[in-house]
Amino acid sequence: MPRDPVLKGPEPGEGPPEETPVAAGPESGFDPDDGRLDEQLRPLTLDDVVGQVKVVERLRIVLEAARLRGDPLSHLLLDGPPGIGKTTLATVLPRELGVDVQITSGPSLSAPKDLLPYLTNAGRGSVLFIDEIHRLPPTVEEFIYPAMEDFRIDITLGEGLNARTINMQLEPFTLIGATTRSGMLTAPLRDRFVNREHLDFYDVDDVTEIIQRNARKLRAEIEDGAALAIARRSRGVPRKANNLLRWTRDFADAGRHPAITDSLAADALAMLEVDELGLDSLDCKYLQILATVFGGGPAGMQAIAHSMNIAGETIEDEVEPFLLRVGFVQRTPRGRMITQAALQHMGLTLDGEPDGSQQGQLFE
Repeated sequence: MPRDPVLKGPEPGEGPPEETPVAAGPESGFDPDDGRLDEQLRPLTLDDVVGQVKVVERLRIVLEAARLRGDPLSHLLLDGPPGIGKTTLATVLPRELGVDVQITSGPSLSAPKDLLPYLTNAGRGSVLFIDEIHRLPPTVEEFIYPAMEDFRIDITLGEGLNARTINMQLEPFTLIGATTRSGMLTAPLRDRFVNREHLDFYDVDDVTEIIQRNARKLRAEIEDGAALAIARRSRGVPRKANNLLRWTRDFADAGRHPAITDSLAADALAMLEVDELGLDSLDCKYLQILATVFGGGPAGMQAIAHSMNIAGETIEDEVEPFLLRVGFVQRTPRGRMITQAALQHMGLTLDGEPDGSQQGQLFE
């Protein structure tokens, strides 16, 4: 099975690698939620991490305690929405400790034999990072229990009456798991993580700071108002902010503009069909259909999905979370309902006319 790369920690006495500016230039294709584009913009140390102040403070404590004792870091579970910085912290922590990190994901570990190379190659104090750990198969999950608790694994050789079990001792290591759905973790796995941290959405000020810092890495000059405009449309998600920044930079470069000004950022984001609150064209289509086709609701998911010609799972995973968060949609036992706040934002009434005079009818 192809192994994922091992990231080496710095040599003793060696500081973290210097941040190399990312060369400017247009990107091919664009997806505001694409996680591959922000690799070069990740913080390298905890000092570089913006936001999540309480989480970072607690992580500093466990890092310092591990250093003083000379022990591996205790197993850590990171949960939170996609693009919020779980992978960033998972790679920053081993760099702070000067140890190696192996990276894999739950879906790629289909059997215990897939996990075995990672465990046997783990050095003392090194980190094994498993992304989407909630997607581990039950057989792999049970295989990792003794590795987490006693740093050993049980390997069964042979079958039937000739089968025998060999206990293999492992070097003490740290398992860092990341998940967007902590509720899907089984209690035995969840309880084996000594430390658990939940990463929440960022506020606008923190996202603005991230955008200004990453603009310097991209060698792009950006005005404060432009950074704020991008931050407000990023839904509190650094990954989305980074990708919107890249799009805006490409828009400026293609037009031969020396800097990302307030007006240029507004034009770039308007072309991308992202409004002031961060709603994209798919979000707006959802709200328009709910208001016009279904009279504001209640409407079932399958009915909405058929009207939009989109899979219901896509709507539940990509569209509804933000609309629920900002209070534009309500989930009821009878189905989805649009709220008055959504009608006001979209400038719609329940018959779809762009006139706000009847917007209160939904709740009358």
